Amino acid sequence: MKLVTFLAEGKELVGVRSEDGRYYYPISALGLNYRDMNELVDCITDTERGRLAAGVANGCAEKFSSGAVKLCAPIPIPKQDLICLGENYMDHAKESFRYQNTAFDGERPHAAYFGKRVNRAVTDGDSICSHAGFTERLDYEAELAVVIGKDADNVSEADALDYVFGYMAANDVSARDIQYRYAHPYFGKSLNGFAVLGPWLVTADEIPGIPALRIQSWVNGEARQDGNTSQMIFQIPHIISELSHGFTLKAGSIILTGTPAGVGMGFTPPRFLQPGDLVECCVEGLGSLKNRVE
Repeated sequence: MKLVTFLAEGKELVGVRSEDGRYYYPISALGLNYRDMNELVDCITDTERGRLAAGVANGCAEKFSSGAVKLCAPIPIPKQDLICLGENYMDHAKESFRYQNTAFDGERPHAAYFGKRVNRAVTDGDSICSHAGFTERLDYEAELAVVIGKDADNVSEADALDYVFGYMAANDVSARDIQYRYAHPYFGKSLNGFAVLGPWLVTADEIPGIPALRIQSWVNGEARQDGNTSQMIFQIPHIISELSHGFTLKAGSIILTGTPAGVGMGFTPPRFLQPGDLVECCVEGLGSLKNRVE
């Protein structure tokens, strides 16, 4: 299923997308009364999942046409900072070290984790703030986002995927000058509007096993990134297991799993985003995010 948060008739609603994409059904019309997507992820039962699936299959009397709604990020206000992985694709690690003018030995024995503050996530069609005058090196990163579905504590890699609620496409927008000015990337990754998520949350049953999904980006129609999530150095079972042995991954936690090569800083000379640019990030089976820089 494709779960959504959308604006209709002046209200922010949680819903499910029809199979043909023409309609959005509010979960309240299908007998669910969760206030937001965080609460749904926390509390939904198997019986309620069945109701949503039946609504998708059979339709629903209360519905909104796609043209009558404004999509929000599926989880507009995450409960915690996003957990991110840096340089989790080998070719991106190479371009990152090259940009920093630092020698790279080709070894990645440990994952690089960092946090990303999100006051409110944006989604497909929203603008990306250029933060003109504050950053001059605005960059994009197409990524696969993982949403945890139940508290994970000391989870084995073999069991890790059982804790995944679903997946989203993401653009981990970054201010490279700020990111590398400080000893940690947190600030340069966390400016307002720098978390682009959606356009919907695809439940894990639609992506069985370890995802092997094509991941791409374009700027003004020009292809920039073209990789596959199977190329991640540290795959999702390892990430969930490793993190859960250090702290409990709470239901609703969002993990951005890294980006393939082709970001703006990877070019010689770098090709950073400018106001007016149209950025598109797409993950196979999860949808596309198109955002203009303003």
